[in-house]
Amino acid sequence: MKFTEKRGAKALIGVIAASALVVGALSGCAQNASEEATEDQAEVITVAAVPTPHAEVLNDVVKPILADQGYDLVVQEFTDYVLPNTATEEGEVDANYFQHVPYLDSFNADRGTHLVAVTAVHFEPFGLYSEKISDINEVSDGATVAIPNDVTNEARALLLLEAVGLIDLDDNAGITATPNDIISNPKNLQFEELEAAIVPTVLQDVELAAINGNYAIAAGLSSSDALAIEATDSLAAQTYANVLVVKEGNENTPAIQALAAALNSDAVRDYLNENYGGAVLAVF
Repeated sequence: MKFTEKRGAKALIGVIAASALVVGALSGCAQNASEEATEDQAEVITVAAVPTPHAEVLNDVVKPILADQGYDLVVQEFTDYVLPNTATEEGEVDANYFQHVPYLDSFNADRGTHLVAVTAVHFEPFGLYSEKISDINEVSDGATVAIPNDVTNEARALLLLEAVGLIDLDDNAGITATPNDIISNPKNLQFEELEAAIVPTVLQDVELAAINGNYAIAAGLSSSDALAIEATDSLAAQTYANVLVVKEGNENTPAIQALAAALNSDAVRDYLNENYGGAVLAVF
């Protein structure tokens, strides 16, 4: 090989080596940048929720609060009451927000899940509505009252009727009360037991109707239209408050505690008061 050829070969080897060093340096920079981005990335909290008011509260109020603390809240909406719990049990989501404790306890018992309540957030009060009278004291003798026919909601309706003095229930009835537990009915009220979702549709046909808060909203009713509603310190409010739920063992993680604190914030209370006309009330 001639001298000039050897020199050219050496120069080529030098260029290749230098290029390798540059590529290596660039790769190192890229890796460092990627690691820094990962370290700076917000921790994701995934919550399963039904649309109203739960997902609305999470997206409109809680998400910005958590973003300021370095968390990225992702809300997955469901329209049933089973999948949010199974997703939480299986770790597909970190938490859910849609149910009250009696439903949670029943779900755990029936399905062998290990879900626990972290904090109570709100309840949707029952109201007594009428298109025929304007005051609860005007209820006539023998009046027909429409009430839900499922155990949970029927008891709430009867407890509310007792709270306003229209009936008296057996002291042992509590949250499982049915019309059979009425021990005093001075107005001789007649009860029409219907599916909870149907009750608002018969409002014009009965003198009084006991309607769930969510169904009242759907029917265009507000608490200001009600002759009476459940109080925030009532047995129903204490029992049927909607709670934040996680799989047992996760309730004390920093992320879940931050989520619970955000749900119990003044901002959430103000949002409920401003947007739902008294049909959704904070319990914290």
